[in-house]
This record gives sequence, C-alpha cells and structure tokens, in this order.
Amino acid sequence: MTFNPKSFLTSVFEAAVAAADPEKTIRAHLPAKPKGKTVVVGAGKGAAQMAAAFEKAWDGPLQGVVVTRYGYGAATSRIEVIEAAHPVPDENGLKASRRLLETVSGLSEDDLVVALVCGGGSALLPAPAPGLTLADEIAVNEALLASGAPISAMNAIRKHVSTIKGGRLAAAAWPARVVSLIVSDIPGDIPALVASGPTVPDEAGRAEALAAIAAYGMKLPDAVMAHIETPASEAPKPADEKFARNEVHLIASAAVSLEAAAAEAKRQGIEAVILSDAIEGEAREVGSVHAAIAREVAARNRPFRKPVLILSGGETTVTLRAKGKGGRNSEFLLAFAVGIDGVEGIHALAADTDGIDGSEDNAGAFCDGTTVARMRAAGVDAKAMLSNNNAWTAFNAVGGLFVPGPTGTNVNDLRAILVR
Repeated sequence: MTFNPKSFLTSVFEAAVAAADPEKTIRAHLPAKPKGKTVVVGAGKGAAQMAAAFEKAWDGPLQGVVVTRYGYGAATSRIEVIEAAHPVPDENGLKASRRLLETVSGLSEDDLVVALVCGGGSALLPAPAPGLTLADEIAVNEALLASGAPISAMNAIRKHVSTIKGGRLAAAAWPARVVSLIVSDIPGDIPALVASGPTVPDEAGRAEALAAIAAYGMKLPDAVMAHIETPASEAPKPADEKFARNEVHLIASAAVSLEAAAAEAKRQGIEAVILSDAIEGEAREVGSVHAAIAREVAARNRPFRKPVLILSGGETTVTLRAKGKGGRNSEFLLAFAVGIDGVEGIHALAADTDGIDGSEDNAGAFCDGTTVARMRAAGVDAKAMLSNNNAWTAFNAVGGLFVPGPTGTNVNDLRAILVR
C-alpha cells in the first residue's frame, strides 16, 4: 500500500482527540455521590459532549445547565445545553452566565456541584461586573484577541471584569461542594486558566491585570479601566474558606494527547518526538522555528534521525495586523510553509483539537515543500497573505484546509511534522 502523508497525519490527529474523549475521561473521575442534590454546570466548546458523557456515567438523579458554542451541541436528557457565540461573546452567552449562577444558588452543604469546564468557556460566559455592559466585555475580548498576549495575561484581565470568572461561580455555589472536571487547553495545564477559571481561583490580582494591559498596549474602555483600578474588581483568592471542600481534577490535557499521537505514529512504524506540550509565542515566529528544525532534520539528520514525526502542543497567539481570514494554526502553518518552500520530504499538519481554528470552519491546514509554489501558481503570494493575517485564504486556494468538524473536546493545538 502506498504511504499517504496526509492520511498519516490525520490518523495522528484523530488519536490525539480520542485520548481526550469525554466518555472515557469523565467515567474515570466521577465524584462520590452527595447526600443532597447533584447539580451540573459547565462551559466550553466541548461542554455539551462532557454533559452527555456525565449523564451516561452518573447513576443517580441530577440536573443542570452548560453552555457551548453555536453548532457544538449534543443530545442530553437532564442537563440543559445553551449555545452562544465564540470567540466574541453575545446575548445568549450573557443569558447562559445568569442561568449558571441561578442554578448554583441556594444550595446546601449536602449538595454537590459538578463543573464541566473546557477551552472556549471564557468567551461563552460573559458576565459584566456592576457598572459594565456586554459591549464593554466584548471590547475587552476583542482587544485581548488582537493583543498577542499569552493566555495567563488574558485571564488575569478577564476575571477582573466578570461576576462569574476567577472562582466566582464556585463561590456562588457555597456552601455546596464543587468538583471541577477540567479538560485543559492551557500551556502548562494550570486549571485556573482554563475558561478563566469560573470554579478555580488563582492568586493573580488587579496589579497583574493592569501590568498586562500596559505591557501589551491594550486600549480598553474607560469604564473597564476605572473598574479594574478599584478594589471591587478583585476576584476571590484560593485561601478563601468557600473553596476549602472543593476538588479540581484535570481529566484530559495536551500532554496526554501528544503521547497518544506519538504512540499512533510508532504503531505505524514512524518514530515520534515531542518538543513540548506548552509552546507559546507569536504563531508565525513559532512556525518559522519549527520550519528550521524540520529543515535541519531533512538535510542533516539532526537533532532527530528521519523518518520522524515531530510533535508539539500549546497555544500560540496572533497579533492582528490586518483583517484577513485565519486562526493561529493556519498562520503558524503558513509561516512554516514559507520556511520549507522547495524542501522535499516534509509534510505537516497544524490544527486545533476542538475542530475549529479561528472563526472559519477549518481546524487548521496541511502543507509540504510544494505548498508555497502551488499558491504562487494559483496567484497567491504566501508572504503577503502572512503579512495580512490571511492564512485561511492562502490554504483555501490550494485545497490545504483541514476540516474535521467539531470534535467534542479541546486540548489545545496539535502540530505534527513528518520528515521522511
């Protein structure tokens, strides 16, 4: 049988996603049953699938509500699923935040709240602080997305303009016990940073938020700045007694999924190496570095011997310079494609494990050493497209987009580079 690089890379992606399957991961982390009620809340691009999996696994009564992105719903019988906008919040997200807060209010210490949290939950849970509006929170979100700031800086800011993030949802559930089941899409797998930690507080305070705003030159509404500068914006801290009985379980992560991808490659006879599960930085710069590594392997068999699959995970960022189409994975890969232009034997896939990269319907894209030449033949200047944040258009012109559809999970980005 002829070896097909694109099929091989797709199978590696599928193995990574399967390792984060909520049916498997949730069943392994079920909490003890409470004396009182079991209430489920959740948010993220895989929250509906997590809710469906929890319903199957839980042997007992339950009720609840989760919010996910439009088109990412799943069939549930006892847990309500609300769909809202991502990556820019909308009114449905606002209603969902209110529903989650209402759902956990008035509980007793005998009750259990199970929080199903995964990537994308931050945008899906707009809940402006007193004196702020949904428009203010949207302005903050847009500024963050365009800033190039790492996720830790983004979340330090987000939680200071919210009534639900930064542990506030768990605080609202007190005195009920809260058990958070978290699928991490965060470099370093820090639970408090996933979806801006609605049920998991951290130590970052107003000072960190203001420092990040200044460091990345963000222009936020005057009302937002005024709020963050007041003590009223402070989120609860981990030492607060309201969190003393709570538990946090990381049930899936990029590290586990990268190991699964490596195992699938080895099963097919290709050795695999994992650079890191926590790579951050400007997508195009990270793409150029990965291209340099791939060229070195192709030309000199170092630092790895070919054939080899080079894997990495994490979450890069894109500083918007223009209004093109694309996401961080397609932008990474376009820079990578420019870096391997004309080099034989290199094939790559960069994709978001949730199935969507940016605002279009692709998870990412494929490329090889001929991609830039094929773009040129189609009348597309790859470097110009990269300068204009227009990677989607460039890959679309040569049939290079990867469109698996929503996967039901989210453990951040997967970059798979095959050097033959």
